[in-house]
Amino acid sequence: MIKEISQNDIDKCVKVIRESFQTVADRFGMTEENAPRFTAFATTKERLEWHLNAEHRPMYAYYDNGSIVGYYSLLLQENSECELNNLCVIPACRHNGIGEKLLLHSFETAMGFNCKKMNIGIVEENSVLRKWYESFGFIHTGTQKFDFFPFTCGYMEKLL
Repeated sequence: MIKEISQNDIDKCVKVIRESFQTVADRFGMTEENAPRFTAFATTKERLEWHLNAEHRPMYAYYDNGSIVGYYSLLLQENSECELNNLCVIPACRHNGIGEKLLLHSFETAMGFNCKKMNIGIVEENSVLRKWYESFGFIHTGTQKFDFFPFTCGYMEKLL
């Protein structure tokens, strides 16, 4: 079941995000030392509270037997656009369609906020993830290399 999170869920969501993105960090050789701004290391209770309370981001979790096992948020932008952030599923629950359910839910949610386009950023070297997003209609729009990341940021978008 997918439902909007509350303040009381923040700690659990931080744990899910960090655990989920740690597998990406491990796969691509990222550590807290060489990529301190990467999601697996930079997500904190304070950061998610800011997203929820100050930025008013819609934030959703996937619950399995009462436990949060997946998560995503939307950053509502100008020009009827939004950015999908931190879509993730804990490793033990992957390959069961939860990510797809969260992604499809994000499309519905974004359209409910009158968004016409969804933007995402990914680790460009993660070709499996890129192909997964492309299978849902996302189009690759470019890359950018930042000094503070040991990987290339890839950007994708989908018209809703």
